[in-house]
Amino acid sequence: MTSTRDGALRTFVASRQGVLAMATILAIAIYLVTRALTDPAVSATAEWAIRAPLVAVVVVGGIPLIIEVVRSAVRSAGGADMLAAVSIVTAVALSEWLVAAIIVLMLSGGEALEAAASRRASAVLDALARRSPAVAHRLRGSSPSEGVDDLGADDVRVDDLLLVLPHELCPVDGEVVDGNGAMDESYLTGEPYVVPKSPGSQVLSGAINGDVALTVRAERVAADSRYAQIVGVLRDAEEHRPPMRRLADRLGAWYTLVALALGILGWAISGDPTRFLAVVVVATPCPLLIGVPVAIIGAISLAAKRGIIIRNPAMLEDVGRVETVMFDKTGTLTYGRPVLTEIIARPGDDPDDILAAAAAVEVYSRHPLARAVVDAATERGLDTPPLSSVAEKPGAGLVGEVGGRSLRLTNRRGLADVDPGATGLLPQIETGLESIVLIDSRYAATLRFRDEPRATAGDFIAHLPHAHGVKRMMIISGDREAEVRRLADRVGITEVYGGVSPEGKLEIVRERTAAGPTLFLGDGINDAPAMTAATAGVAFGATSDVTSEAADAVVLDSSLERLDDLLHIGTRMRRIALQSALGGMAASVVGMLLAVFGLLTPLAGAIAQEVIDVLAILNSARVVMAPRKLSDFDGWREATGSDR
Repeated sequence: MTSTRDGALRTFVASRQGVLAMATILAIAIYLVTRALTDPAVSATAEWAIRAPLVAVVVVGGIPLIIEVVRSAVRSAGGADMLAAVSIVTAVALSEWLVAAIIVLMLSGGEALEAAASRRASAVLDALARRSPAVAHRLRGSSPSEGVDDLGADDVRVDDLLLVLPHELCPVDGEVVDGNGAMDESYLTGEPYVVPKSPGSQVLSGAINGDVALTVRAERVAADSRYAQIVGVLRDAEEHRPPMRRLADRLGAWYTLVALALGILGWAISGDPTRFLAVVVVATPCPLLIGVPVAIIGAISLAAKRGIIIRNPAMLEDVGRVETVMFDKTGTLTYGRPVLTEIIARPGDDPDDILAAAAAVEVYSRHPLARAVVDAATERGLDTPPLSSVAEKPGAGLVGEVGGRSLRLTNRRGLADVDPGATGLLPQIETGLESIVLIDSRYAATLRFRDEPRATAGDFIAHLPHAHGVKRMMIISGDREAEVRRLADRVGITEVYGGVSPEGKLEIVRERTAAGPTLFLGDGINDAPAMTAATAGVAFGATSDVTSEAADAVVLDSSLERLDDLLHIGTRMRRIALQSALGGMAASVVGMLLAVFGLLTPLAGAIAQEVIDVLAILNSARVVMAPRKLSDFDGWREATGSDR
């Protein structure tokens, strides 16, 4: 309830500020059109009528904004917004209503954008809630034939017998008591494979059941289930995420003090309050309030053209200077799909003959390993023998009649049931997955599979310190540690954390983020908490709405090259934004010094500031115009001889 109420409040704030920003734009437009169509030599009454729209938005919107800025300044060290509030008051005192309205627009627009960004926590939790198991089917007796009652997942009690239907979400954690099938647990474990289930197997809430109905004994209530724990971890990560100070705030804190000090100095020297007004007018921080957002908007547009969706614009300010990059294993550094890597045939048997026969059967299976077998046979140019029949029975594996022979694909336990004397021929168990092939009820071969690293993964890892100053790289995965280390050795990463739960990932990311800017790259629901804790969380692909909501940016085509583009876009955006902000502020400081000594009147200061603003905005607008070669990754690979 609290989360819902807070989300509603944030929505209201964003809506109110958004309406104010739109009203201010309309008022400014009306004023400019009316001013352009009106004789400059009008009466004072007519002048006030022309200014009426500006006066209305400044009074109605400006006063609440000023109050909020002052409150914020009391709680913190202040920033660009504080000087903007002083500028509104000063502009009103000078009857510069257009200037005051523009500053109101900048403040209200910024507040609306920030409030919209803060709704990400609620969006992530809402996405989890949409996916959360809602219905359970409780058996009235010990088997489905005795009847089934539907109830809410929250009403399940420990030791209840539940029927999990095909393709349904498992409602609670438990143990299979009847049925042989499989479940997709990738959202939690990080493994890209369907996990076989048989009596005695543990099942996790939120896992997607396969094609066979399973009877499960509940071991935990829904509130204590693994899925509920992930929701809790994610909520904790969002609520305790370190605040990211905006670039404008970091620069504006000292700039505000300098402007106010110079204004007071000019007033003290001359005894004329007009000097203070002139200084503050020329100091209006529009290069900060406008220049930086324009650069960010340009970067968002440029990223979108490269298939990168920026969900949290604030991440662009820091993504280009991350010190630590953390990878989930599956689907990021790897392709996220198993590949047949080895055929260990029984002595005297032909591996290609076995593979062709297996492929003829696997064409009719939807198991992830089936596609790997078919692809391997196709790559080798093998002709599959004719298929007479095929069946996939629970617990028996895949069985078929191929080229006049019976063929079965099973596991080691299935081999022991059919050809127990052949167990001594099996190779030693290693990391990855395997499938056992029997031909005419006789052991024929062991097929081994791995999730292979992306072709450019090693080069990309070597490129990060060279091009982006990354000091530390690590893999944090829920996969088995031996498998993670095998991948790490192949791509050149030495720091490895395997078998890590979502809670463990969160703690590791928090620890590293406390030491410096971090980037976490993942693609599963189990990565969502870690993404929220990192300085920048990036998701590969759009396969999970939860992951996409949690991420600061989404790389749609799951390409490391696009991630390199994102790093360069962030670096370039920050550089240009700093040029606009620091250049505009430096020019404003010169104007302030002239105003201190009476060499710049308030009117001249306002004109000078407008010129500075235009130059800062034009410079920031360069961000959207990408250079001919934005990323240097391909060039670096060619120069170092790494291009494969």
